[in-house]
Amino acid sequence: MATLLLQLVGPMQAWGVTSRFDERDSGLEPSKSGVIGLLCAALGRDRAEPVDDLAALRMGVRVDREGLLMRDYQTATGLLLASGKPDHKRTAISPRFYLADAAFLVGLEGSRTLLDTLQSALKQPVWPLSLGRKSMPPGKPVWLADGVRDTDLLTTLEQADYLTEPLQPHDIQP
Repeated sequence: MATLLLQLVGPMQAWGVTSRFDERDSGLEPSKSGVIGLLCAALGRDRAEPVDDLAALRMGVRVDREGLLMRDYQTATGLLLASGKPDHKRTAISPRFYLADAAFLVGLEGSRTLLDTLQSALKQPVWPLSLGRKSMPPGKPVWLADGVRDTDLLTTLEQADYLTEPLQPHDIQP
């Protein structure tokens, strides 16, 4: 088995797992479904196409910087009624949660052939990549130069360089 490493670093990320229209959540680390969505964008894979090959990959996440869970206040007016007509007098409040300034190293373990294909797609994605939501582009390229490694998932995540500098004692505020 081989492992593909992705660096998911950006000013804003959202990895929702139970979102509905009126409230969009975010997990504290990337979800497998969110990472699969990112890979599908890189490959140019339509929503109707199967993702069995990507879902079969074993995934691990190393949290290099936790980030802060933030809440954004948004509203939407002109909601559609059951009849299909918009109600321009009705406004819905839609809280949106996201992580600010987080850095994750994601490892995907699987066949070397598939991982090489994914690495190439991440270097030249068909569609723009995002960190959970379209409005949240990566702050750095998602791919790493030595991103595909011939080691297992756990070993690869343990041995890879950190994406951020470790905190120094003077960086921690009481």
